[in-house]
This record gives sequence, C-alpha cells and structure tokens, in this order.
Amino acid sequence: MVVTENLTKVFGSMTAVDRVGLRVERGDIFGLVGPDGAGKTTLLRMICGLIAPTSGHVRLFGEGGGKSERGVFGYMPQRFSLYGDLTVMENIRFIASLYKIDRKTVDRRAGEILEMTGLNRFKSRFADDLSGGMKQKLSLTCALVTRPSLLVLDEPTYGVDPESRKEFWKILYQLNKEGVTVLVSTSYMDEAEYCKRVAFMDGGKIMSTDTPGRLKENFAYSIVELKTDVKDLDFLNGLPEVADAGFFGDRYHLAVREADRSVPAIAKALADKGIEIYHLEIIPPSMEDVFVFLAEREAV
Repeated sequence: MVVTENLTKVFGSMTAVDRVGLRVERGDIFGLVGPDGAGKTTLLRMICGLIAPTSGHVRLFGEGGGKSERGVFGYMPQRFSLYGDLTVMENIRFIASLYKIDRKTVDRRAGEILEMTGLNRFKSRFADDLSGGMKQKLSLTCALVTRPSLLVLDEPTYGVDPESRKEFWKILYQLNKEGVTVLVSTSYMDEAEYCKRVAFMDGGKIMSTDTPGRLKENFAYSIVELKTDVKDLDFLNGLPEVADAGFFGDRYHLAVREADRSVPAIAKALADKGIEIYHLEIIPPSMEDVFVFLAEREAV
C-alpha cells in the first residue's frame, strides 16, 4: 500500500531522511518507532506529499502518489492544528467541506466516529476547551471523516496521559479490524508492541524492520534485570559478560552474552563493592531493550 525507494531529504548540511526503503502492506498496523529527531515526521510528510523529497520515490496504492491519490488517506499531524474557537462539530464540518462532502454525509459519518472515540457528548464544546487526549481524538475524527483506507498518524499520543494513550490505541485496533491500514510514528517504545510490524528509525535511517515478536526473538542478548540500593552502576559496563547496561525506570537492564554465566559474575561484582541486591533475574527482552541497544550500536 505504501512503498518508498531510497527516499532522502536534505536540509542544508543535514540529512533528515537517508535513503529510506519502506513497505507497508494493506491491513498493516505499521509502527515507525524511534527517538525524537530520528526523521520520522519528515519521512511521513514526504509520504503524504506535504514536502518534496531531495531524491527517491514514494508509491501509494501502487501509484506514484500524485495529487489524485491524496484524497484516499487521512493524515493526522503531531501537533494539534485545528481551530480552538470552533466547536468539535464545526471543526469536523470545516475539514469535510475541503473535500466537498455533503452536510448529511458528514453528520452521519461524524456521529459514527464520535461515538467510537467517545466525543459524542462534547461535540458542542470549543476545541480550546478539550483536554489533550480529547484534542487528539478530534484530530483523528477529522482524519477519518473522508473514510480513508490508509491512516497516517504522526506521533498521535505524544504528550498524552497513559490512560488516553491506551484508549487511542483501542480505537486504532477497531479501525484496523474494519479494514483501515495504519501507518503510525511514535517515540514511545512500548507502543511498538501494539503494531503488527515495526521499523526502528534513528539518524534518518531505518535500522531494522520486522514484527515485534521476531525482533525480540532475534535479539542476540539476554536481559538481566537488576535493582540495588545504589544508582551509580556504570562499572558494570566494564564486565566482559555485559554488552550494555542502562536504567529502565528504577531498575537496571543489562544485555548479556551468556545469561547463566553472567548472573553470578554480576552478583560477585556487586558484592565486591558492598552493594546490596534487591532484585536480580533474567527476563524476556522488551521492544525498548531491543531499540535502545540498536540505537547505542548506531551511535558508536
């Protein structure tokens, strides 16, 4: 449904997107995952035809992605870009009018989408008076009013509270079950778990693409989770058994080459320094473990 070939965007001396090849199949929930500044927004804007690439090509629905194709997908930018002095319903009608959708059709579609997103009882409220999560739902509603078969979302849950993030992803799953292909970018690594396929982007490049399950299965290291009574554990990176170590919340995650040999070595190193261990065990790698390791290897 979406194919990019050697897609590149250069701004002055900076290469924001570097020869990216991407393929999103019909029916996918495809996650473009990476840290802030990775090039995700620039890539999505080129896919949507909002900015021209320096080189490379984009194909949508098997075509070249020209102006005639732009009406078949919905795009939701990262920043709220609707009108705060218009109500929810007025914003929806305004966006629909740009696509020359008649009022009766708009109201019918809006009713269905507002019911799905939980905004039905807020349709007379001014957009400025909505919470962050509700503003994102309004943006999604406006992106859906044209009944797109492809939905492109640029960090739709950025800055939204955890509960609203979960609700938003439930809506995306429902849309996907109804036949909508979703291409979504996020800097929240846990959201990669919700996608059918993910591509990790960093420094303008796609570093790895696969299903979340296979990315974790193919991760070359085991993860040891550690909690102690001290925070300064940088010395663990010097152990021959440890490939990488870093904080995950209030705990340390260590990528190790051989779990059975590494755990005793880590325990001994901590004991030699008189550090008390609260928790030390081997756990399955998360998507965040995989992506943090990939990013650090790229930085080196």
